[in-house]
Amino acid sequence: MGLTGIQIFKLLPKTNCKECGVPTCLAFAMNLAAGKAELSACPYVSEEAKALLSEAAAPPIRPIAIGSAENVVKIGGETVLFRHEKTFVNKPGLAVLVSDAMPAAEIDAKLKRFKELKYERVGLILRPEMVAVKNESGDTGKFETLAKKVKAETDAALILISASAEALTAAVKATADRVPLLYAATDVNSEDLAKLAKEHKCPLAIKADSLEALSKLSDKLTAAGLKDLVLDPGSRTIRRAFEDQIFIRRAALTQKNRSLGFPTITFPCEMTKDPMKEALIASAFVAKYAGIIVLSDLEGESLFPLLVERLNIYTDPQRPMMMQQGIYPIGTPGEDSPVLITTNFSLTYFIVSGEIESSRVASWLLVMDTEGLSVLTAWAAGKFVGDAIGAFIKKSGITEKVKHRRVIIPGAVAAVSGDLEEELGAGWEVKIGPREAAHITAFLKVNA
Repeated sequence: MGLTGIQIFKLLPKTNCKECGVPTCLAFAMNLAAGKAELSACPYVSEEAKALLSEAAAPPIRPIAIGSAENVVKIGGETVLFRHEKTFVNKPGLAVLVSDAMPAAEIDAKLKRFKELKYERVGLILRPEMVAVKNESGDTGKFETLAKKVKAETDAALILISASAEALTAAVKATADRVPLLYAATDVNSEDLAKLAKEHKCPLAIKADSLEALSKLSDKLTAAGLKDLVLDPGSRTIRRAFEDQIFIRRAALTQKNRSLGFPTITFPCEMTKDPMKEALIASAFVAKYAGIIVLSDLEGESLFPLLVERLNIYTDPQRPMMMQQGIYPIGTPGEDSPVLITTNFSLTYFIVSGEIESSRVASWLLVMDTEGLSVLTAWAAGKFVGDAIGAFIKKSGITEKVKHRRVIIPGAVAAVSGDLEEELGAGWEVKIGPREAAHITAFLKVNA
């Protein structure tokens, strides 16, 4: 049973320093009790209090890291059932399955797609992060060789899948520095795999045929000192798997069930042989509530929608995605190139910059900080108006890059043109661009 907010407050330093991000220690204590903050955010809490508060400070779903270097997949750490309540924290890792029973050409093709299928969207690189290596042949040597190959040829976070403790031992010794996830401990082999996970400091997946059995196995392993667990309730039908994901999340968050307070792994690849149906099943688990989703293959037409869905769901709904304020060259603009201006809402920037690129007219794009608001919303909020735009243009440094004094503003805010010209002063010309970004290409071809 966790501590109440008042009990936690009594153990805090009561400085109200605000360094934790909230105004008072009492507010911080309430957030801790609700699982909406981490104790590490308080810089002045004593070691004694840390020990007493460890249970209350721990997220209801334990955060776990798999992988190394730049490609570390963080899962778990969630504190809410619905993203509008706060936000989802760590997006699910997307994995492709390779087996040591597959032909070499098929393995090479899958790894090639894993490396190549990357997409840039709103300033982020969207990609799969994980490779699940399966010991389907039963041959320890083949499994170890494949694990080494995947490690050498990719930066993937690894999932090592085998029913054999011997095979997992060989593979993890070859890949331990990549911090792989070991899959899967059961009632039969849990002691052997627990020792292996402890020895190499790797997270361990556990599998059972029911949630009750999964809870017992979880309790057994945590009592043995293992903390980084990933849950597989063993369900391989769509309905039961979906229900299990929801039950596990609700049990951890609303019932404070520590036995199920771990991220999960799902296998759409084992639920159907139809690639499109598999993608549809995976999309359900992106939303509810998988920590890892293992796919049979990666194809652009099914992977990209999953990546975009994941991005949309795991973007904080209370914080718009923003570009950094500044001057962005599109193409190779020179001193005679047109100058356009827009807001720093990421989606607005990428739509506008994409249309400018399509026109093949090299241009300078000024991106103004409007706290992540789109053009019309920023105008309505008084953040994208004539005097503010003019002050930004004069400070931006664009006059050092072009010899003309012309700026193109979005047609949707044509009303600010007079105030903008007055703010910029004599010699400046404000041109009204199209209302819709889709018309920028044609506009530049005629007016550049």
